[in-house]
Amino acid sequence: MKTWNKKPITVTVVNSISAKYKIDTLTAVILARRGITEGNDIEFYLEDNARYLHNPFLFSNMEDVVDRILQAKDEGEKVLIFGDRDVDGITSTTILYDYLTSIGIDAQTRLPGGTDPYGLNLKAIDDFEKENGTLIITVDCGISNVSEIAYAADKCMDVIVLDHHNPPDVLPEPAIIIDPKCEDSGYPFKDISGCAVAYKVVTALRFAMSDLYKNEVALLNVRRDAQNKDKMFVDVMKIENLVEKSSITEEVEIGTPISNTRLLNYLSGQQIFVWDEKSTKNALYELFGTGAEFNCFDFRNSVTEFWPSFKTLSLSDMRKKSKIAVYNPEFDTEISAFFNIFVTYHDTYISKHFPGYVKSNERDLQLVALAALADIMPLKNENRIFVRKGIESMNKGNSREGLLELLSVQNLLEKKITSTDISWNINPVLNATGRLGQPELGLDIFLTKENDKRRELINEVISMNAKRKQFGMDAWEIGNPKAKESIKNHGDKLCVILDEKINRGVSGTLAAKLVQTYNVPSIAMTIVDDTVIGSMRSCRGFDVTTFLDAIDEAGASVDADGEKKGLFISHGGHNYAAGFSFEKSKIEEFEKALAEQIPNIHLSDDDGEVIDIDAELTGKELTPKILDLVDLFEPYGEANRELVFLSKNMRIEDYLIMGKESQHLKLTLNTGKMKWPAIFWSGAEHLHTEFDKGDMIDVIYTIERNTYNGNTTPQMRLISAWRSK
Repeated sequence: MKTWNKKPITVTVVNSISAKYKIDTLTAVILARRGITEGNDIEFYLEDNARYLHNPFLFSNMEDVVDRILQAKDEGEKVLIFGDRDVDGITSTTILYDYLTSIGIDAQTRLPGGTDPYGLNLKAIDDFEKENGTLIITVDCGISNVSEIAYAADKCMDVIVLDHHNPPDVLPEPAIIIDPKCEDSGYPFKDISGCAVAYKVVTALRFAMSDLYKNEVALLNVRRDAQNKDKMFVDVMKIENLVEKSSITEEVEIGTPISNTRLLNYLSGQQIFVWDEKSTKNALYELFGTGAEFNCFDFRNSVTEFWPSFKTLSLSDMRKKSKIAVYNPEFDTEISAFFNIFVTYHDTYISKHFPGYVKSNERDLQLVALAALADIMPLKNENRIFVRKGIESMNKGNSREGLLELLSVQNLLEKKITSTDISWNINPVLNATGRLGQPELGLDIFLTKENDKRRELINEVISMNAKRKQFGMDAWEIGNPKAKESIKNHGDKLCVILDEKINRGVSGTLAAKLVQTYNVPSIAMTIVDDTVIGSMRSCRGFDVTTFLDAIDEAGASVDADGEKKGLFISHGGHNYAAGFSFEKSKIEEFEKALAEQIPNIHLSDDDGEVIDIDAELTGKELTPKILDLVDLFEPYGEANRELVFLSKNMRIEDYLIMGKESQHLKLTLNTGKMKWPAIFWSGAEHLHTEFDKGDMIDVIYTIERNTYNGNTTPQMRLISAWRSK
């Protein structure tokens, strides 16, 4: 029986969450037990409206990127979109190419194929120069391409870097960089995919077509001082591109000349919006008399186009209705309520009057969802909305071309698609194209317009995925026998496998499986054309990019020109997953540098055996309605594992042994209120020993949907089971 733990939580915390966010006790229990207790975290579990996504113009360089791309459009420039070979790179390239070509930009795509290294390469730059290209946009790569971007600049090409990988100490220049992991990015959430970064740029480009782009406006509100009838507060917030730029609050005594306040200079030349023009002007007249004339636009009249009931409400009333303020108390002010209405109105206006924008945005979010899951982004913050909205669109039958056919081939159209379905059945197929050196096939699935051609491509890619699986099994047969000795040789801190028979496309897969099996960071390497190509995967809190940086430095040498040169040809990635390459002749230097860095590997204690219980469910709570709770916490994946429940005293009514080797078990459990099917994979060995038909058992399990012949029913998936005491 596996060890389990049900984290203690207080009734006070649970009741507080339940009351504040108006949710049932069981949901509050799970949130509390998972440590999700702050409003700005809880909102991404309870809300899935795109209004909660972060504004793309929070990126400090977003205006520069938008302006440079629009300049390319106006001047008829050729643009190269250079992506990566994985799902994130393919989807990033698709989203950007779709939009740029839709507005008339002469754009072309390129992904690294065959033995090309990761990231922008010199040959791609040279080839683009021959076509008189002037602007390169890297997606899901580029942040580490310092020398390549300098090379492009020497050829009079501009480069925009759209990336999400950890930045090096020296950033590429000259380049306009959008990367949430850069310290000065300005963006509030670092862990979005490369595709999400591309999506943010496209969203900003769409917004740039509106009159509000780079048009600063001021929201103004007047409040009376509840303690002093002779005073009022004037709140002003300046916004640009729907982002707050600055704000002031002036406390003013009635009769004060406006010249004695900051308002005159602050509002000079501004377009001023107020919520209720009549009452606001009356208040301003009372404050400043005839000495100040305010030209204001009554925004409440516009809002009533969509929400007629707002016609009679004050900003004080609107503040009380603000859901965003419930999750973020710092927004619990009248001027913040005004700002939220202003932004929401703009989003609603676009949705109502420009349905083509809505459809394009929906198509893009499907790809952002794929990328978030494929690149193992933590499913918190806005990543949850990306995936939920993307999968919601698929489940409505609105899947974009290419994805629709993939879902069909993988038999996912007749069921409720989940994040697990995407992770297991769609992303591996797309990833196979890059792993086997032909990522352009994955890209063509989304970009090809002809139905017959798309079907041919998908059949080819399905075949490639089968080949990729075989390469993975072959790599495991090569690497696993060497693993234990390697771990021992590296102080039980690291597993290192090097074998030229390993296909380069599955080095990451092998490294990940070694981590999963042995619970230590792992490196898998192969040799291609005198170059060692490797992947590193990590666990237990160990940052692989910092580790690889140290190896690059430790193995550095001085070249013929007297310049210091790192060990790696290229390297980079995320905290838990990275890649690298170096010359075959430097294997000895690599091994020496690796040995020097072993003492610097510090792993957290993690035996991986303890099962964390989210909630204990009684028989009365075990009804099909529990699926609503399971759906609420979707999507599941990195940083948001599946809900795990504990139930006691369940009677085994019947059983069925399944599988070719009779290793699986299906139980029928009587919960008192209904009978539940329960699948116990590899659980047949426990029958007749640890429990039997008629026994009362305690079970740890997840809850899922089982779809068979078009019928969907809830079932348990057992993790552990034992006789009740």
